[in-house]
Amino acid sequence: MRSYGQYCSIARALDVVGDRWTLLIVRELLIQGPCRFTDLKNGLPGIAANLLSTRLRELEQAELIERDEAPPPIATTLYRLTEAGHALEPALKAVGLWGLRYMSTVDRQDTFLPQWLAYAPAWFTVDTDPEAPPVVVQLDVGDAHAVMEISGGRVETHVGRADSPDLVLDGPANAVLGLLMGVIDLDVATQIGLTATGRRDALSRLRPIAEYPAESAGPPR
Repeated sequence: MRSYGQYCSIARALDVVGDRWTLLIVRELLIQGPCRFTDLKNGLPGIAANLLSTRLRELEQAELIERDEAPPPIATTLYRLTEAGHALEPALKAVGLWGLRYMSTVDRQDTFLPQWLAYAPAWFTVDTDPEAPPVVVQLDVGDAHAVMEISGGRVETHVGRADSPDLVLDGPANAVLGLLMGVIDLDVATQIGLTATGRRDALSRLRPIAEYPAESAGPPR
């Protein structure tokens, strides 16, 4: 690995995880759990197979990931985070929170995968009324679908659809996630394509961890 050659913990950390794609590999292992090579590549649109192999080898050398040989009928290699790899989760959350300020618009060529729709609310929002009855919110962004379960002070999410959601939010990614993360308000989200069906008051149960003034986000570019 290349090194900054500085006696500084930030520089030392970037020596290990500062290369392109490295932290996104960690992101996928955090939200998907142990993954096959193919699962990781599918979760990282745009990465070349040889570069992914290189990054996995570097992460293994740095003892951030390890590989397991799964027995039949799977009979494949699974990559998983080590304890040191899992310890990067707070850092990734902090980077993600900082990056929310840039999420009000989306480029048309941007890829958006279901697991990203699922992890963002769980990482970046909190339940404002732990004593209230549970609320289920369905999130739909094109072919990506996720379910938010808000209950007892926790926000839990998973990929898929709910049988009887209290609220359905359907629209482009910047409208759905922008609203949930507090980057835009409901009026702006509606202007850029959000449809909210059901109990809109369910949104009052959510509070973004990071507060941003509501912005007038233009349509997807």
